[in-house]
Amino acid sequence: MAAVAMAHGINANLARRWVVAAEQRSGAQSAAVTSGVASTSFVPLTLAPSVLAPADIRIELRRGATIINVSWPCAGASECATWLRELLR
Repeated sequence: MAAVAMAHGINANLARRWVVAAEQRSGAQSAAVTSGVASTSFVPLTLAPSVLAPADIRIELRRGATIINVSWPCAGASECATWLRELLR
């Protein structure tokens, strides 16, 4: 702990004082919970993952007056690279 604290420019004695204070607080909080008093502890929540629309690789090719727009799914990125490499030969 001391090496980490000193690496971040924090005095090791100060870091130790913070650890002792945190341990004392957690002991007081666990005593408060057993006595029926509400605690201000962190309560973890599980959230449903958000559903994001799959992203596409979008390429616009221009040659003279001709413009080609290609939309390729990101899941096929390596195939898109192979196609583009062959196209640009």
